[in-house]
Amino acid sequence: MGDRLYEALQYRKYGYHPIPFYPHSKMPAFEEGAILPYRQRVPSDRELLAMFRDPDLELDLAATQRNVRFLLDRGIDAEYGTLLAGGAAGDFSAMSFDERVQVAEAVVAEAGGKVPVAMGAQTTSTRELIRLAKAAKQVGAEFIQVSCPFYFTHTEEDFFEYVAAAAGAADIGIIIYNTFWTSAAVSLKLVERLAAIPNVVGLKWATPRTDAMEFEDVVSSFAERLCIIDNHLQFATSHMLGARAFEVHLCNYWPEWGIKLVDNLAAGHHVQVQRDLVTEAMPFYKLWVEIEKTYTSGDGYLDKLCMELVGLDSSRCRPPTRDIRTLYRERTRQMLLATGVPNVVKA
Repeated sequence: MGDRLYEALQYRKYGYHPIPFYPHSKMPAFEEGAILPYRQRVPSDRELLAMFRDPDLELDLAATQRNVRFLLDRGIDAEYGTLLAGGAAGDFSAMSFDERVQVAEAVVAEAGGKVPVAMGAQTTSTRELIRLAKAAKQVGAEFIQVSCPFYFTHTEEDFFEYVAAAAGAADIGIIIYNTFWTSAAVSLKLVERLAAIPNVVGLKWATPRTDAMEFEDVVSSFAERLCIIDNHLQFATSHMLGARAFEVHLCNYWPEWGIKLVDNLAAGHHVQVQRDLVTEAMPFYKLWVEIEKTYTSGDGYLDKLCMELVGLDSSRCRPPTRDIRTLYRERTRQMLLATGVPNVVKA
């Protein structure tokens, strides 16, 4: 069993929790082999994008690795991030099993132990989930991200047995991802049961908003037992309630933004964090929602266009997500300039 997973399991005894994350996305704030008090960790999730060649859209692993190197060179390390390979923004739904493994292997190799890597393991099949867990362990990933199988509305017992199968297949940390928009939602009661599985060390959390405050309820209830990864853009609130990891799409093209987020949260500058979300992050998400409503759907396509516009390797997403690069190029470029992103290319 790997040292960091061993440390994760020690939380059950000693009250310390090696943060499992992230990217999007996507984070353990500790040195190799060391255990830090849970409260000292404030990482951010880095959901890495898989690159494809134009026009045949075959995997471009070299370009993917160059983008990993960009993140490392710009300050993303184990204090500030975990790389999520083959998540939703990484086009997992449009890749074969073998391609998903290839991407994870390439990311692990380029990260070189400097940044932990999680492998996306979403699937509709328990048999494939077991294969993904074993493959992730074999290529050197430290975690897998698992969400409730989509298409059918599965029961909570279905999902519990699904996660338990992954936990029994490999000694690897498991991050539970509540994808309520594509599958059955994860309830507080189910989180309680899943948290008892030793391999389950993280919860990537978002939930529909109601007056019952389900988001805050789960964060505050489980922050001492699991690494809560805020996938709800409530970074200031969730941090005050104990979350220590944050899904940050902006880091794909602006890693300094994620570093600033982590540092401001660690310093307790929650008002500044909220201001930065509104002035620097919200324009990205508003444009994303507009594209999602009026042109195409998927994940990662806007991140990729932003990356192209700051001079990084990029590509379109695989179909059925359509190519946004021509139609939204100038709108996106102006958004980057308005929010202060460095190194934006000229028109």
